[in-house]
Amino acid sequence: MFDTMTFTKIAASVCGALLVFLLGKWAADELYHVGGHGEQAYVIDTGADEPAEEVVEVAFADVYAAADAGAGARIFRQCSACHKLEDGANGTGPHLYNVVGRDVGSVADYGAYSGALSEVAEVWTVDVLNEFLENPSGYAPGTSMAYRGVKDIEDRANLIAYLESAGG
Repeated sequence: MFDTMTFTKIAASVCGALLVFLLGKWAADELYHVGGHGEQAYVIDTGADEPAEEVVEVAFADVYAAADAGAGARIFRQCSACHKLEDGANGTGPHLYNVVGRDVGSVADYGAYSGALSEVAEVWTVDVLNEFLENPSGYAPGTSMAYRGVKDIEDRANLIAYLESAGG
């Protein structure tokens, strides 16, 4: 059944099919080549070669010195879902009356503290509030405050100025 001639025909068929596939690949590469052919290619300027503008970091103390407590009142609306400004009026979170300068975790009638904040800070200073409000879960991993944070430095400064002015 398998003689030399049959084996030769099968081997020639396989080699012929391989040759057709290789020639087809070569022809397709020549027809649809995406690389530049000298001056024939179109160049689209994306501006990627231009140097990026440098971002100047401003010290938080400078931004805080020019903070607007009135603008912070508008930002506090996000906080008011969980926090109150009245002394002793706790919500989902502890009240924020006189929070600037207050010891962390010191509201006596609020018992749902996670303990994560007292591990990273002792007193709610302006700088501690700034770092915490930028990224609460990053600053105090394990905190029960499920808030994404205030990314804009001016908004944080305005909010802290409002908390300080509304704190009595």
